[in-house]
Amino acid sequence: MTHARLPRAMLAAVLLVVVAVALAMDAKISAPIDTPPAQLKPGEFIWAPGVAPAGPLVMVISLDEQLAYVYRNGLRIGVSTVSTGKKGRETPTGVFTILQKQVEHYSTLYDSAPMPYMQRLTWDGVALHAGHLPGYPASHGCVRMPYEFARLLYDVTNFGMTVVVASEARQYAELAHPGLFAPSVPGNGETAPPTPPRLSWFQAYQWAPEKSLTGPLTVLVSTASRRVLVLRNGVEIGRAKIGVAGESLLGTQAYVLLAGNTGAPSQVLPDRPGLLWQSIPLPGYAARPGASLDVEAVKRVSVAPEFAELVYDQLVPGTTLVLTDAPILPESTGEALTVLSAGDRDENERKEESQDERQDERHERPPLPP
Repeated sequence: MTHARLPRAMLAAVLLVVVAVALAMDAKISAPIDTPPAQLKPGEFIWAPGVAPAGPLVMVISLDEQLAYVYRNGLRIGVSTVSTGKKGRETPTGVFTILQKQVEHYSTLYDSAPMPYMQRLTWDGVALHAGHLPGYPASHGCVRMPYEFARLLYDVTNFGMTVVVASEARQYAELAHPGLFAPSVPGNGETAPPTPPRLSWFQAYQWAPEKSLTGPLTVLVSTASRRVLVLRNGVEIGRAKIGVAGESLLGTQAYVLLAGNTGAPSQVLPDRPGLLWQSIPLPGYAARPGASLDVEAVKRVSVAPEFAELVYDQLVPGTTLVLTDAPILPESTGEALTVLSAGDRDENERKEESQDERQDERHERPPLPP
């Protein structure tokens, strides 16, 4: 019995050393606010909430740069180094909302590996959380952040906040929302929201705001799927068919709605005031930070006026708008969105990987402090 326990004791000692080293490598305080993001070393971050003390939050994660940017009211208040999914387990690109938050969370896939300050992005295992940052993509799909940055971020986010994961190297991003995920939430008995009913040939739109009465609003416009989806607090409350003029690509553009109006008529509803949309910088999209809504792109998209009016009446400062050429319907994105789902993998393959994955997760994710 003693001989059997010896390796475990030795392993525990090694893990304690590894965790201590990982925590020591993470910065405990913010780097100077004028530090260029490209100069941040693994584990370092910038946090300056005073730049915009109040307003809507949006987070953008750049897979190419291995950096996360946090914007409040359209102004950047934070930048952090991250470690995203390694080769074969890449973090999916797309537009997500925070579905679940837990200060102390343990993985149900990797032998209860600790995931401090967990903020879930998908029901099949992708989340933001504190973890080890080696300076390159090394996770199994999650986005690891410095411990202190993860704590600071956790304190200011809300359910339904928009998180954009983007890559300049990928022409199309898969856009995700809870309705596209069937798996139940691991370990807590909850289930993901059911997939909303599809539009019939005779339907121009669906509208059910009662499904989610409060929370952040996100509007996704896809030229590939010819659809616009409206989500509130991560729950779909409406969708509509759209028309798209021209063949040139829009790329993927993101905007946040500010207070006030432009003083000119809306491009979509000429009898309503135009709204103030501020651009959120994304990898691969050249719009400068703070730029307004791309008017030419808006002119190319048409939607039923009745639906446009319904959505307009729900818009509030903090609403996120995403225009993209990526498909968002299940038949075109379903396969890509389930790439991280353990339920789709061969049982023997999972067993062969489990030993390595458990060791990696335990070595690289620091536990919560006492």
